[in-house]
Amino acid sequence: MKKIGILTCILLALCACKTPEARRPVSVKTGSFIDQSVERNKKLNAEERGLIESIVKSDSNNSYIVSPNGFWYTYNTMIEADTITPKFGDIVNFNYNVKDLNGTTIYTQEQLKTQSYAMDQQELFSGLREGLKLMKAGETVTFLFPSQKAYGYYGDTKNIGTSVPLICRVTVNTITQKESN
Repeated sequence: MKKIGILTCILLALCACKTPEARRPVSVKTGSFIDQSVERNKKLNAEERGLIESIVKSDSNNSYIVSPNGFWYTYNTMIEADTITPKFGDIVNFNYNVKDLNGTTIYTQEQLKTQSYAMDQQELFSGLREGLKLMKAGETVTFLFPSQKAYGYYGDTKNIGTSVPLICRVTVNTITQKESN
């Protein structure tokens, strides 16, 4: 009887020491939402690119440059002299306006007022931030930004809606270089 009790205790101890099995998920999620989102964004980007390219093609008065950063621009006033462009920390004083691709004004220069921007140290939508880096003091440039370079999916929560490509005419007044220590 004693042997049966010891044998039972050993068997219970072995069974009790079994590691628990991992729980299986109730449902298996696939990447279908992400795949659909990628396809939707590709389609949106292609549509916006087509609209912007048609604007560029129909504007025979200006010569547009395609930026490697994903937007188009043309110089309204170009400074040929070898002057500085803004670098990290430089203060850029500029004016700009915002229109949709139909040319409807969203924000006037007066509404936006003169801006002073510490390069790459303050919030500014990515297209404008990248565009300012191309400019010299005294230049005026018209930028055509697809929505992903403007306010993207969320808009600006005021006048710019979801996925709206923009036209911005920007004038850099001054560039104050950051003092190096």
